[in-house]
Amino acid sequence: MDLDSKNVYLLLGSNLGDREELLRDAVLQLGEQVGEVFAQSSFYETAAWGKTDQPAFINQAVGLKTTLSPLEVLKTVLGIEAELGRVRKEKWGARLIDIDVILYADEVVDLGEELQVPHPQMQYRKFVLIPLAEIAGGLIHPVIGKRVSEILAILEDNLTVTKI
Repeated sequence: MDLDSKNVYLLLGSNLGDREELLRDAVLQLGEQVGEVFAQSSFYETAAWGKTDQPAFINQAVGLKTTLSPLEVLKTVLGIEAELGRVRKEKWGARLIDIDVILYADEVVDLGEELQVPHPQMQYRKFVLIPLAEIAGGLIHPVIGKRVSEILAILEDNLTVTKI
């Protein structure tokens, strides 16, 4: 991989269709279009968050080495979501695939509504931190200054997240 590559961490989720197969397909596409996949968490089944009257999600954290900028990663991820059948109808609604940019190296990116990295809600969400801690528990959140595993240890989120 290029010397200018950066580590990017994404969270994948699906609660419609063959959820595990959709996540596997997304990881393949990410490897082809974003960069080398160097880490994948286990799959975790998670009760829906935000809008709770929908099927449970399967979530997975993925680490990639990329030469793309944060905005290029986002645009590529949105394209992969569309290729896999994602249609955006309602905020937090059921979806075939969801791919969020969680961390991009140790950088802080604020492009308003378009992109914020680190993901502005990651420190409040067990379904993000559990899979991320599995593959990158020692990473330091560039704003909070604590390791992912430390944030998870003090998290007060009672959402059920189960390794499958």
